[in-house]
Amino acid sequence: MTGGAGYIGSHAVLALKQAGYEVVILDNLVYGHRDLVEKVLQVELVIGDISDRSLLDQLFTTYEFAAVMHFSAYAYVGESVTDPAKYYRNNVVGTLTLLEAMVAASIQKFVFSSTCATYGVPEIIPIPETHPQHPINPYGATKLMVERILADFDVAYNLKSVQFRYFNAAGADPSGLLGEDHHPETHLIPLVLLTALGKRENISIFGTDYPTPDGTCIRDYIHVSDLADAHVLGLEYLLADGDSEIFNLGNGNGFSVREVIAAAEDVTGLSIPVKECDRRPGDPPMLIGTSQKAINTLGWQPRYPGIKDIVAHAWQWHQQRHK
Repeated sequence: MTGGAGYIGSHAVLALKQAGYEVVILDNLVYGHRDLVEKVLQVELVIGDISDRSLLDQLFTTYEFAAVMHFSAYAYVGESVTDPAKYYRNNVVGTLTLLEAMVAASIQKFVFSSTCATYGVPEIIPIPETHPQHPINPYGATKLMVERILADFDVAYNLKSVQFRYFNAAGADPSGLLGEDHHPETHLIPLVLLTALGKRENISIFGTDYPTPDGTCIRDYIHVSDLADAHVLGLEYLLADGDSEIFNLGNGNGFSVREVIAAAEDVTGLSIPVKECDRRPGDPPMLIGTSQKAINTLGWQPRYPGIKDIVAHAWQWHQQRHK
């Protein structure tokens, strides 16, 4: 697994271990956490980069891998606008290097982390997998490009893939042993909880005049453990000789910025100061996806769809991680 020391990847490793699979992680530790791999996951960690073809060839020769799960991507939308070269080099060229090494080693099962950012501004809500894809930033464009590469690799090399378009990954493993720890942190729920912990002065609400019930943006938050469960099911689908497929992963429900803050105040018992700001350019009022295809095809069912569960699990993690 690439990127298994990161946020979503580490939760997928835990889910795979619990399902009885053996996992080897390849991670350059730019954003990953070595301590979580060693203390919590306790699987083999190879420190290296997906762009290192000789390392990939060595790994694929040393181990008999049944499949590859790919989580190694840069994912800061704003940074992708200011430094697109970094994103195209890692997310596209790096992934291409990985796929070419897989083909050379005759590994033909691939689970890919894509994103709802490939859709761009939604034309319909909830967003189905058939929605037109018009990404509005380089991050979304890199993920869409890999989707196209995977379609071509299927035809040319019979490399089968499951591609998951995530909505807003959130929360933490209910055990409290794994969770979200980004530097810099840009996601709403951890920023709200860091404010509750006194690590930030306030939480900014960007736009209070959207055409939504409370005027703030609505997003589809999906529990990271539910994402991890979907990856295990996607792997099993491929190992059972399933054809290449693309699935949305979201709750099918949306929660506004104010609803997230209210849930955090309820969970923590603390008052969380807010600062109302102007809208950010490019923020759609509402992003909600339908995951019915994953439910029907993979038998996936989110265990933690409620915003209070998502926030409560994240709070448990943040209290011990950010003392």
